[in-house]
Amino acid sequence: MNILTKKDIKSSKTVLESIINSLNLTKKEQQLKELEKNSLKENFWADNVNAQSVMKQMERIRKEIDTAKDLTNDMDSLIELYNMTQDKEQLMDEYNSINSKIKEFQRLKFLSGKYDNHNVLLSIHAGQGGTEANDWAQMLLRMYEMYCDKKGWKYDIENIVSGNETGISTVTMKILGEYVYGLLKKEHGTHRLVRISPFNAQGLRQTTFAGIEVVPILKKIDTDIKIADSDIEFKAVKSGGPGGQKVNKTSSAVQITHIPTGITVHSSTERSQVQNKENAMNLLKSKLAKILEEERVEEISQIKGNYKQASWGNQIRNYILHPYKLVKDLRTNIESSNPEYILNGNLDKFVEAQLRIQ
Repeated sequence: MNILTKKDIKSSKTVLESIINSLNLTKKEQQLKELEKNSLKENFWADNVNAQSVMKQMERIRKEIDTAKDLTNDMDSLIELYNMTQDKEQLMDEYNSINSKIKEFQRLKFLSGKYDNHNVLLSIHAGQGGTEANDWAQMLLRMYEMYCDKKGWKYDIENIVSGNETGISTVTMKILGEYVYGLLKKEHGTHRLVRISPFNAQGLRQTTFAGIEVVPILKKIDTDIKIADSDIEFKAVKSGGPGGQKVNKTSSAVQITHIPTGITVHSSTERSQVQNKENAMNLLKSKLAKILEEERVEEISQIKGNYKQASWGNQIRNYILHPYKLVKDLRTNIESSNPEYILNGNLDKFVEAQLRIQ
């Protein structure tokens, strides 16, 4: 067994202090007091949805503050024990336990972006490759559904359009959970598949692409984004999907195109066309707000339409099933030689690596 050193303790204590400073917990304590004060007002529960959102926010802030205090106390106790005992070896288990908790707490340091704790709309668009691309989009949908299941997140299919022969052309998932946007935002981009195509009679190897789009579901976006009626093109369409959970296959489905940017959104969740139009407008505003917030207007072309840019040279991650097995993220160089494991929703290795290159 390794012997605990002062250097080990000092390193972990420095990391913990850095996390606490980055989270600005003093400010959050003041914010919590203000939220608690508002929650005691007589009309607080008049807006039930907003009240529940505030209660969750209070719970999240309390958890951060309590975790910081507990870890600080644990570290102080460990230092005291270290100075008192001659047998440093026996402290390794306690040190490892505290250090593990610090590493888990450290994730919050990388999840402090403006929208990181928002729910998301994740869309998958088949890229170049025809039938093969439609099948690849279906495989990615399954991968993200399984990832959501593993994380304990809730999700619904908001809109889905089938491929001509198999798979899907495009699909949008609403995903609800803790820090969903912060964890998934770097999945945004082109995903490339290389395999022996099951749709090719000659059994040739084929490369295909799909685009992933991740946008936060924003609150109170009506006051943040104004869209002139003359800037949108509205169409009533029929949902082209195979049905499925909460997908309404009627002409109440809608499509809205934002003319200045070319961004197109769909909604087919509700049986009311009015409600679907409202949902689609909220999605459009979320996409526009994301662009404005990040001040990356030059990247509008990467967000608009049906992700036609999902092609050679633009991929963020390769999934190679033949002639060898490898999944590699081209931004972090993180890789796995077990693509099946990754495609079964085990994405933490890739997601965690992305968190650290903000």
